[in-house]
Amino acid sequence: MGQVSANHVLCRREVVRTLLADRSDLLVVTGLGSASYDVMAAGDHANNYYLWAAMGSAITVGLGLANAQPDKSVVVITGDGELLMGFGALATVSLQQPKNLTIVVLDNGHFGETGMQVSHAGFGIKLDQVAATCGFAWTDEIREMDGVHGLRERFANRDGVKLATVKIRAENPPRVLPPRDGYYIKNRFRAALGLQPI
Repeated sequence: MGQVSANHVLCRREVVRTLLADRSDLLVVTGLGSASYDVMAAGDHANNYYLWAAMGSAITVGLGLANAQPDKSVVVITGDGELLMGFGALATVSLQQPKNLTIVVLDNGHFGETGMQVSHAGFGIKLDQVAATCGFAWTDEIREMDGVHGLRERFANRDGVKLATVKIRAENPPRVLPPRDGYYIKNRFRAALGLQPI
């Protein structure tokens, strides 16, 4: 399979800002690197759970949170490279079928944190189709902002596990670093859920 020159046309920061506009009590888990910077750039929030040094774990953390908080909508925002590091998580999510979980894959077809090498997605692996084959209730590949707006509207619908691949430009906007203190992030998030610190 040769490299695919996909038409990545969307701006990652605009996509994430749109997804998180008027977010209400949405719970957000971020993948490493650029996805965390994008979510932070859209506005820090006590309901954001930023991951550091946990490559490939965003989906499994989101799954655990969705199972623990079934009355809240949980969104994982991650990149294609981070998802590929924990590829088996898609099968685990499908077996558990949390109705309140949506996974958003910001797909630029590259491993942005390690030098912009072409990723499996850049070579043509369609992550939304993998999720569909695993049995996700809804999947899509989004290349236009209309699709991003439609995806945001789906967050509140706790009608089955969802995954959207959002095709974005391969770019590295300035980093907007979220808090790096894991203890602080954890306990701020717990407090937002009405739970005691640990």
